[in-house]
Amino acid sequence: MPSTDPPFDTRERVALCDLFERLGPDAPTLLDGFTTKHLAAHLLLRERDPIAAPCLVLPGPPARFAERRTAALVQHRDFSWLVDRLRSGPPFGFFRLSWVRDFPSLNEFFVHHEDVRRANGEGPRTDLTADLQAALWRNVERGSRFLARRVRTIGVDLIWDTHRCRARPGDPVVELSGAPGELLLYLFGRQDAARVDVLGPPDAVAAVRRARFGM
Repeated sequence: MPSTDPPFDTRERVALCDLFERLGPDAPTLLDGFTTKHLAAHLLLRERDPIAAPCLVLPGPPARFAERRTAALVQHRDFSWLVDRLRSGPPFGFFRLSWVRDFPSLNEFFVHHEDVRRANGEGPRTDLTADLQAALWRNVERGSRFLARRVRTIGVDLIWDTHRCRARPGDPVVELSGAPGELLLYLFGRQDAARVDVLGPPDAVAAVRRARFGM
């Protein structure tokens, strides 16, 4: 029988909206210069502004255009409006496709949920279900080569219990070991906040620690 539980991205969305409401619009996040209100506006723009949303992942003028559109939402919309709109779910279209929800949207809401939690003194969650852990690991496998693409010459392996995947080819190899959600945070550039063990030859470990991960 198919599960009647909400999709994982919906669960993370709802939990993040609950956290937004508990902390208010001015709480910090792990994103430099972003309060909780800025982050809510960013997430809403990603789903509901078809012109500005693609610019979020582009450098230069497109990125600055997206920043201006985000700033306009912050300036002109109440925090409660932003959170309510975000809580209502993705609009009809691209962001309701199952693979989008399972992969980029789950990553987006999980990572940003942790951005808020950890910037406000809340550590890793201990109640992640086995099926969510498995879904996050699948996304680690799917996205690791792209998110670690700036690591040059050094191999990078990702390890969770008995699971292993190769993020980057090379020699020597550095192992990043942790729970799937922690590995995902590391790959998205939250190295300082992620609970990940980095193991390997000292020079290679230092190079990986200096590398820029993420989009």
